[in-house]
Formats: sequence, C-alpha cells, structure tokens
Amino acid sequence: MIILHHLNNSRSQRILWMLEELEIPYEVKRYERNPATDLAPDSLKKVHPLGKSPVIQDGNLTLAESGLILDYLAQKYAKNRLMPEADSPAAWQCKYWLHYAEGSLMPVLLVKLIFLKIIKAPLPFFIKPVVKGISAQVHKTYINPNLRTHLEYIEKHLAAHGWFAGKNFSVADIQMSFPLEAASARQSLVGEYPNIRAWLAKIHSMPAYQRALKAGGAYDYA
Repeated sequence: MIILHHLNNSRSQRILWMLEELEIPYEVKRYERNPATDLAPDSLKKVHPLGKSPVIQDGNLTLAESGLILDYLAQKYAKNRLMPEADSPAAWQCKYWLHYAEGSLMPVLLVKLIFLKIIKAPLPFFIKPVVKGISAQVHKTYINPNLRTHLEYIEKHLAAHGWFAGKNFSVADIQMSFPLEAASARQSLVGEYPNIRAWLAKIHSMPAYQRALKAGGAYDYA
C-alpha cells in the first residue's frame, strides 16, 4: 500500500487528489506545521533528508517532489488515464506543465509570500518604513510584472485548450492546482483572468478533489 507523508497546508494535498483519482488504497501519515515558524516538523526528516512534503513510500521506493510523484503514480497505476498518449504533443505539454508549476511559477509566488511576511513581521518603528519601501520596489520592478506575465500566459493557454495538456484532464492539472490556488488566495491575483477562475471552479467541483479535501483535512493554500 502507498503511504503518503502529508503535511497540512502543503503541496501534498495534490498527491491526495491524485490518489483519489486513481481510487487505489493508500495510507496517510499526518504532520503539522510548527505554528510559530510555519515550517514542517523535524520528524519529516526521518522520511526524507530535506524534511519536506509530499513524500510517498511504495514498497521499498521512497519518492519526493510533486511532479515526480504524480508522474510515477500515473505511469504505474493510472492505466491509460490522466496521462496523454506517450510521445504525443499533449504528452509533452503534460510534462512541460509538471515542471513549469514548480520551476517557473512557484518561485515568483514564493518571493511574493516572503516579502509579505517580512512587512508583517514585528520590526522597530524606524526600520518599518525602509522595509516597506524596499518591498514596494521589489513588487513594482520584479514580482508584479513577472507574475502578470505568467498569469497572462496561463490565461491564454486555458482559453485555447480548457485543460493544461490538451482536451482532457490530466496530472498536469493536478500539478498546476497548488500555485494557481495560492495565486487566487493571495490578494485575488487571478481576479482579472476569467479562464483561470473557470478552471479553478471546475477542478474544485470534481468528486476526487472533494474526497481529497476530506482525507487531508483543512487546507489553507494562502
């Protein structure tokens, strides 16, 4: 049986969704973030040296990284579902979005989150204006222009295709869920992108997605 090491409010929620789509037996081992630091507990390092989630164990095999886990589960258990036909244009699109989600989109969102945390952190009164000024400049020159470029790119793709890897739902959509949910939760970043909003509404209504929410517990992707 597959064991999912699941950290609350993390990328492992999309692995739960994948397991529910596959309808295969699995076990969830839960971990809670430190409420003071928002970091994963040290106990996760006993599973994987980086102490991150998601991590799955399937027999003697231990795998980390969302894209790899989804790819592995699709190839081993999906039985021609959730992955386009091998070596087709849609298959390469699927692979692309599996890498793009974490390699291109998430870094911009993480920088935004870091700067939001910095300006909300307790600081001496004479330092706060300086920090806010630096944050505003970084948002103006780097974060906001890059994020807009990414969201416009995704909006156009979804307008043309409906799903991320062509005409059908696939692991690419599962992989892209976390960054777009995060973008949606933070200051309504996707408010002006109707195709992204429609795609989010579509995945949120899917039965397996709903079952994954129940299996994983509260999920605050902001």
